[in-house]
Amino acid sequence: MSWGFLRDLLSGVNKYSTGIGRIWVAVVFIFRLLVYIAAAENIWKHEHDEFECNIKQPGCENVCFDHFFPVSHIRLWALQLIMVSTPSLLVVFHVAYRENREKRHSQKLYRSPGDRDGGLLCNYLISPILKTGFEIVFLVLFYKLYNGFEVPRLVKCDIRPCPNMVDCYISKPTEKMIFLYFLVATSCLCIVLNLSELTYLIFKYSIKCYLKRYIKKHRGSKSDCHKSETISHNRAAAAGQFHDSSPSLPLNMQDECEKSSLST
Repeated sequence: MSWGFLRDLLSGVNKYSTGIGRIWVAVVFIFRLLVYIAAAENIWKHEHDEFECNIKQPGCENVCFDHFFPVSHIRLWALQLIMVSTPSLLVVFHVAYRENREKRHSQKLYRSPGDRDGGLLCNYLISPILKTGFEIVFLVLFYKLYNGFEVPRLVKCDIRPCPNMVDCYISKPTEKMIFLYFLVATSCLCIVLNLSELTYLIFKYSIKCYLKRYIKKHRGSKSDCHKSETISHNRAAAAGQFHDSSPSLPLNMQDECEKSSLST
């Protein structure tokens, strides 16, 4: 199976990711995708042929294997890799849409198409939420389908057409269990990274919005003082009541303006 498309997707995501997002990409690419291609796929390659039962009743071995392994570990792992990488397409497609929009209008519409703002910020927030959801769903699936995160050496089967209780043996159970634990550990690490990235984005843009409101409010108070000073100055000039070179303001308004100027 060729995984080139997933590699290209992850490299495109890495270009527009935060620092934590780049760590997530590295973990998925090195500790999940490469491990899957280099080692795990070969371990489960002939799992059905190496599944043996102590009876040669036609069909018995097949139904027992299907009962204990309704979905192959390795195929479920591959499906998990694809699903947790898919939400990152939201970001890549949104950036591509912005770039295409600028080309269509032949003008600069964004400071940078990859800037995390507006609709793109929503995609950045949605992406780690979806990835975390997929990770949890697949961990639950692994646990439910295989009765835990263990691979037994011996399974007992009495499903028809087996004539009685039959002992069936799974090939390389210890090796498979080690890789299964490795899969669970990397999934949990990715969940932590996704939640960390989500927290970082929310915290960063909450601070940014707060600072924008504070600066806007502060500038508004300064402009009000300036307008009041100008109006008072004009009135005094029209009435010819210049007793000194400084403009006259009501005492309470002067105090407010002085306080705002001192605070800056």
